[in-house]
Amino acid sequence: MRRVMTGVLAAIAVIGLAAPAQAADLPPVPDGFHWGVATSGYQSEGYATPSNWSVYDDKKEPYGNSVDFLHRYKEDIANAASLGVDTFRFGVEWPRFEPQPGVYDPAAFAFYDDVVAEIESHGMKPMITLSHWVHPKWFTDQGGWGSSKAIDQFVAFSKQVVTRYAGQGATWITFNEPFIYLQHELTEGASPFSTLFLPSRLVKAHNAVYDLIHQLDPGAMVSSNVAYIPGVEPVLDAVFLNHMKKDFLGIDYYYGAALDNPTALYAFIGAQFWKIRPAPEGLYYALKLYHRRFPDLPIWIVENGMATDNGKTPRADGITRSQHLRDHIYYMQRAIADGVPMIGYNYWSITDNYEWGSYRPRFGLWTVDAATDPTLTRKPTDGVATYTDIIANGGDPADYVPTIKPGLCNIDNLATSCLKRLLGL
Repeated sequence: MRRVMTGVLAAIAVIGLAAPAQAADLPPVPDGFHWGVATSGYQSEGYATPSNWSVYDDKKEPYGNSVDFLHRYKEDIANAASLGVDTFRFGVEWPRFEPQPGVYDPAAFAFYDDVVAEIESHGMKPMITLSHWVHPKWFTDQGGWGSSKAIDQFVAFSKQVVTRYAGQGATWITFNEPFIYLQHELTEGASPFSTLFLPSRLVKAHNAVYDLIHQLDPGAMVSSNVAYIPGVEPVLDAVFLNHMKKDFLGIDYYYGAALDNPTALYAFIGAQFWKIRPAPEGLYYALKLYHRRFPDLPIWIVENGMATDNGKTPRADGITRSQHLRDHIYYMQRAIADGVPMIGYNYWSITDNYEWGSYRPRFGLWTVDAATDPTLTRKPTDGVATYTDIIANGGDPADYVPTIKPGLCNIDNLATSCLKRLLGL
């Protein structure tokens, strides 16, 4: 029997589906690895300029001024620095920069100048997202991505930003989660004509901006991050990622799925993210999948996090932010042990913020009750101490044992995960 099992495992290894390295083999992160936190413009800044989302939010929970990153960025950046991270990801708001076609607001440049300077004053580097699903209302009014002017207008805006912040060690993200951008435009009421053109024109815009960044900011790394959706990502990538130039793979991993854990569906049922049972083992399979498909590209987890319900703890499943964080880092390190070239990890998010129509899902390391607390006090969660410890020690310790039970036959890799359960690995 032992010989049979050995043969089975060897066969699996040959086809690239070997089980993850065991805990004793858990390595620290490699030299030069980037630890970071993430946020976005519209979700956190407040004082929004007219955009597609200022129209969509008329039908949702009032936006107010979110968590007022516009005036409290120094506090949030200082909190990030206290963790020991070296990367602070934020998004520049196209509507704030260019409230009218071809008209750029000096106040917007001044604000982002201050944000970048504050990040650098704490010894961190910026990761700058050029588009996080938000475009100016005038862009919508002229036909959105269906307009023949769309690509040139986005490239012109991007040139303004990149020229401003070139040479400051930035990493660049062009479009955040392109497929989810498309999904929101379809479901929130954008014109069918504009969404029809969005995929092809967004890819062309990305590739043009990729070339532009390498001209204006030589040596900078550029990519577009994908939202990992279990079981279907290769199909979605055929629309966007496979056609986009990139220096690294940016992966956003929030949930997996298994035969006994279909709760990822709650992401599409009223955006009830707090009801999704985490599947940290799925991160391992997602990283292995992308490494097999793009073996020459390093991988950066651009977003990873967990929602609570209005900041209430514990969650219904009892999982804490600390446990969720450690378990995902554990499986990332196991992927590193199995040869996946990881270069970075960002936690989403530094604070709670406006989750595209609701303040109910809370993802922040620092929780903020934006709906009912006029002081917008940042309160640390248990994830703060845990992330600080992880960064200081280069990851989880080699003998760390995950607290979240793996699902039965993870659909990201049925063969490996089912065999692991069968063999008790």
